[in-house]
Amino acid sequence: MRKPKKLINEPLNVAQEQFEGLMVAMNGKLEALPGVTAAIRTDFPADKVAILTGGGAGHEPLFAGYLGPGLADAAALGDIFAAPAPNVILQATEAVNNGKGVIYIYGNYAGDNMNFDIAAELADDDDIRTHTIRVWDDVASAPLDKIQERRGTAGDLFVLKIAGAASEAYNDFDQIVAVTERARDYTRSIGVALSAGSVPQTNSFNFELPDDELEIGMGLHGEPGVSRELMTSADKVVERLIDQLCQDLPYQSGDEVCLLVNNLGASTYMELLIATRQAHAKLAERGITVHDTLVGSYCTSQEMSGYSITLMKLDEELKNLFDLPCDSFALRK
Repeated sequence: MRKPKKLINEPLNVAQEQFEGLMVAMNGKLEALPGVTAAIRTDFPADKVAILTGGGAGHEPLFAGYLGPGLADAAALGDIFAAPAPNVILQATEAVNNGKGVIYIYGNYAGDNMNFDIAAELADDDDIRTHTIRVWDDVASAPLDKIQERRGTAGDLFVLKIAGAASEAYNDFDQIVAVTERARDYTRSIGVALSAGSVPQTNSFNFELPDDELEIGMGLHGEPGVSRELMTSADKVVERLIDQLCQDLPYQSGDEVCLLVNNLGASTYMELLIATRQAHAKLAERGITVHDTLVGSYCTSQEMSGYSITLMKLDEELKNLFDLPCDSFALRK
């Protein structure tokens, strides 16, 4: 049986070591908090609402890769595919608390929900105002009438971009929350997997997928998708993904969107760009204009092969905020 092959050190230390690597790569722009895998911007302004994100490691560059001006201010990280502990989240919350409030933004998973909620209660005991925005963009993970049960995936990136821009453009906590929640509600994602990723500690793949099959809607941790099918052409797969996305919000003729074609880990730029070509064509057929396109590795699942497509519908305010500059390890604008 084929085994995963990764060039690492001790498997139990990978989350900590990759975090340390990010810290040195950022050349002083981020500060690691003592004793935990959490970081804050070293240039965090003293007079803004703080944006705090986080989740399990293994999805790099999400989450700490999006710390910087115009994006998040702090990130709390767990082990591979594991939620950060409440004390880690609380320590990050306290580090960016300046009396203006802290907005939590993270993917909608049971462990993250529980631990961020505990941290929010502890923060409230310390008179720190918080508000939680759970991202639930994965249309394959639950029906529309149960949207709050959907998983968070690569749509985190667009939500963080809007939140970060809004927190620098606006001073009002509730105004930042409102526009960020609108960005979340206008964002939809769906993915296709060709092969599995693996957790370093187990040295085994998260799922098995025959060589002649693909899976539509596979989750970031190997959660079941909506269907397994025989391999087919990229154009047919992308057409199906775009159709499912557009029917869900729905996205309609005259809409303007941002498009993200996200590598789940092991796909090539060749595959991503072929998908981007077809996504643009199918959106144009529907009369939907693409304002901006991101292509690359933004929210991964180790060496999983495949990609996800994310759309965020824009209005004038969201477009203006999206176009504002940002600077982080994984996104610069």
